[in-house]
Amino acid sequence: MYLLYRSQNKAYQAQCALDGIPAEDCSLIDKVLTDFANANYFWLLMVILLFMISNLSRTARWHMLIRPLGFQPRFVNGLGAIMIGYFANLGIPRIGEVARAGVLARYEKIEVEKVMGTIVVDRIIDVLSILIVTVLALILQYRQIWSAVRDLLDLSTLIKLGVAGAIALLISVALFFLFRKKLEQTRIYQKIVSILKGFVEGLATVRQLDRPWLFLLHSINIWLMYYLLNYLCFFAYEPTSDLSPLVGLVTFVFGGWGIVIPTPGGMGSYHFLVQVALGIYGVSSPDSFSYAMIAFITVQIGASAIFGLISLLLLPFINQGYQPAHAKNTTDVSNP
Repeated sequence: MYLLYRSQNKAYQAQCALDGIPAEDCSLIDKVLTDFANANYFWLLMVILLFMISNLSRTARWHMLIRPLGFQPRFVNGLGAIMIGYFANLGIPRIGEVARAGVLARYEKIEVEKVMGTIVVDRIIDVLSILIVTVLALILQYRQIWSAVRDLLDLSTLIKLGVAGAIALLISVALFFLFRKKLEQTRIYQKIVSILKGFVEGLATVRQLDRPWLFLLHSINIWLMYYLLNYLCFFAYEPTSDLSPLVGLVTFVFGGWGIVIPTPGGMGSYHFLVQVALGIYGVSSPDSFSYAMIAFITVQIGASAIFGLISLLLLPFINQGYQPAHAKNTTDVSNP
């Protein structure tokens, strides 16, 4: 994020110099703050509302994966766990999935490995969903997207990374088989096997869904809300307010992959790819950076951080004296 801001600010100051604006009156951070202050807050509130609607569907879908394991978690615990997970991701990339599993396992007395298995399914479906949306965007805006990707893509670097990754994988597999017998006797190996068994059990729940059509509807709703909140955010900012739904789709896809990249909540990577997408359609670099900051702050700070903190504070009180039905007259089996 710092590197992106530094390069953007440098370019912004160079443009100010060409326009005859003094350096002391030309700061990208000041522009972002001014743009955010002048944004249409009605549309930003709508963005937060759609984000929370998506999380209601995400919670319902997640619980559909958990029920075949024999558990009936509270809806509020599932929603709170998801929001805490989003909040945790702002600190350490992907730690949110672990936090989410730990929170639900703690309050619902479920083995954390089984919960993680259902989260793996949840994330696999998300990856498939963003691939489908990406294909849709490619079909509708192929020339524009390919032009941007071609400018960014460094084929030689990708080949080098691929070769290095393949060599590292082969060495790892060879070392595992060479020392397998010794590894099998260690406690850490046995713990990993136990965790993997829990994952497999969680993954198997997708075959035991009682209402697959409802699961599909929730999946569609999650991604429809994601697209709409991205598009409605256009209306909150003057330079993007007249962009079309197709531009919203392309920006959504680029930004979505920016969040998939393991940075804290998509910090930096989201902003960069959103700038690339908006640049395709003639939005200036400073304006696209402002839009990315407005969208990011609204969703990640205005929703994820605030609702995550609220969940973190309230869940202990909500669950005071709560005992899940399956755990009554049994010992606590969770170990978050």
